[in-house]
Amino acid sequence: MAPPVPASLQPWLEALVCPHCGEALTLTERTLRCPQRHSFDLARAGYLPLLAGAPATSGDDDEMARARDRFLGTGAYSPLREAIADLAPTGVRRVLDIGCGTGYYLAGALDRLPAAHGLGVDTSVRALRFAARCHDRAAAASWDVFSPFPLRDGSVDLVLDVFAPRNPAEFARVLAPGGHLMVVRPAPDHLLQLRRDVPGMVRPDPRKEERLHEVLDPLFTAEESRELHFDLDLAPGSARDLIAMTPSARHVEPAVLARLGGSGPRITVSVVASLHRRR
Repeated sequence: MAPPVPASLQPWLEALVCPHCGEALTLTERTLRCPQRHSFDLARAGYLPLLAGAPATSGDDDEMARARDRFLGTGAYSPLREAIADLAPTGVRRVLDIGCGTGYYLAGALDRLPAAHGLGVDTSVRALRFAARCHDRAAAASWDVFSPFPLRDGSVDLVLDVFAPRNPAEFARVLAPGGHLMVVRPAPDHLLQLRRDVPGMVRPDPRKEERLHEVLDPLFTAEESRELHFDLDLAPGSARDLIAMTPSARHVEPAVLARLGGSGPRITVSVVASLHRRR
C-alpha cells in the first residue's frame, strides 16, 4: 500500500502551479494533475518532484546528504539555526526554503513560527528524503532555483536562502506584498582555520556583499542585518562531514577527507544573515 499524502503538503496545494504550463494543480490520490494533463506523482519518500525539463546537474549526492544529516544532527550549528529563527518575522503563514538540504533550518524556523507551514525546495532527491520528514509542518519538493518557480504570485510570506543559490526576480514574484527574504551567507573568515589546513576547499567570494546588494536592491529593501560568530570544537569525524556536505567535497581529494576522521581543529563559524522586505 502506498504511504498517505503528507498532511504538510495540504496548505501548499492552492499555491502550487504546473511547472510546464502554469495552470492549477489538483491532487488525486498521490498524483498532482493540471488541465493540460501534466502529472506529478508524489515520491514514496514524501517529497513532490516538480523539476521541469532536463534534470538538474547540481545538488547533494547521497554521501553529501548523509554527511549533512550527520553533521547537523550533532547540534554544532544550532546557534546558527537559532539565529535564523530569531530573525524570522512574525505573522508568517508560508515559508519557502530554497536549497533546503535536509530541512534543518526550515524546521528551526517553523518551531519559532507556530502558525506557519514550510516548503523545502532542493534539486537533490537525496537531501529531500530528509527534508520531507524534518518537521510535521514542512513539505518538500524538487525544482530548479534558476527556473520559474511553480508557485502563484504572492503566495509566500517568507523566503529562506541559507547558503543557497539565489533568484531574486522569482523570490520577489512569489512573495506577498510586504513579504520578506532572509539571506544567510558565509563571512570572509568563515571556517578560516579549516580552509588553511585543507587544500581545495571553496573560499567565500570577496565581493559577495557587493554582488548581493546589486541584485537585491532593485527588488527589496534591506531591513536588518546580523553577524554571527562562534567557535566550534569539532567532534571526531565532524570535520570530514563538514567538508563533505558542502561544494568543497567536489574539490578536496578523497585521501585528504579520509585523514579527517579524528578530532578536528577549533574553527570559527562566521556568517551574515540579513532580512529584506519586498518592495
